[in-house]
Amino acid sequence: MAVAIIMQHVAWSFAEGTFARGDVVLMLHYTYSSVKNSIHAYVVRAGATIIEVLLPFPIASPGAVVAEFRAALALAKAGGRSVRLAVIDHITSMPSVLLPVKELVTICHEEGVDKVFVDGAHAIGLVPIDVRDLGAEFYTSNLHKWFFCPSAVAFLHIRKDDPIASQLHHPIVSSEYGNGLPMESAWIGVRDYSAQLVVPDAIDFMSRFEGGIEGISRRNHDKVIEMGTMLAEAWGTFLGSPPEMCGSMAMVGLPGSLGIESNGDAMRVRDMLRNEFKVEVPTFHNSRSIEEGQEMAKDAKGDQVTGYVRISHQVYNVREEYEALRDAIHKLVLDGFSCSKLRPSGKVLSN
Repeated sequence: MAVAIIMQHVAWSFAEGTFARGDVVLMLHYTYSSVKNSIHAYVVRAGATIIEVLLPFPIASPGAVVAEFRAALALAKAGGRSVRLAVIDHITSMPSVLLPVKELVTICHEEGVDKVFVDGAHAIGLVPIDVRDLGAEFYTSNLHKWFFCPSAVAFLHIRKDDPIASQLHHPIVSSEYGNGLPMESAWIGVRDYSAQLVVPDAIDFMSRFEGGIEGISRRNHDKVIEMGTMLAEAWGTFLGSPPEMCGSMAMVGLPGSLGIESNGDAMRVRDMLRNEFKVEVPTFHNSRSIEEGQEMAKDAKGDQVTGYVRISHQVYNVREEYEALRDAIHKLVLDGFSCSKLRPSGKVLSN
């Protein structure tokens, strides 16, 4: 909903002539799919040009992200085009990487980008957030991911000193239309608000842990790196990003012998792990090397690593769960498993 609020305004700006047809909206190649769809549904149809930042993966350092971002921004500004909005993930969903978001926001402002919208869906409860320090015009995050709340609880932060605050409207029009976005968002018909009422109890729950939410996130980070390192060593692979770019989620390379060659392969491996080993873990097919033109990273046996799992750690996770994943992959490798055995016969590989 937060994304729709912003994209609706951008679309109106094109429709009303405030923005010129062909002006640019910048987003990441790994922007979350529903956010990408919102950008296309609202602003592309209204006349915007989309430029994607092609982030490398696996990634070695925040500097690699900054370099690719600068290159994409230069392309976006080519020919004197105006960049009206940059959509930046604080933490990409898949593959999961904690980005140097403050530096990217600063670059946008230095380079004349009109507005910056940070999608921090995974951020609150996973990393410290200071919206004033980040400096983005818009910031949104979900409280159901790492903040112990039910689904359908999120926030949208808008800088008070920005005149745009009075121009934003909720996409669901109610009797409160025109009374300001807070009022429009507070009353949208028969919505069930009980999920939002849980937030104070969630905060109270987190305060019972040593260090509160900050202590929880620190321990989760340390544990996910410990478990990710354990898995990588067992499989002869590696983490998809350095520890400082992991948060409480980490990408761990799968043995290349599994033969994950498409998004469909990755999904079939996920289904098999769930159905046969009772292990639930997101899987990812990587089609991008560390740098364009370089070979894909390889595992200890010399096979290209094209598949990854995204592991997470929360206060209720225990080591035995990660060991179950470790052993399941070990069994598949020892059994000579390959994704080709799961593909429907006669089907052509497709991403």
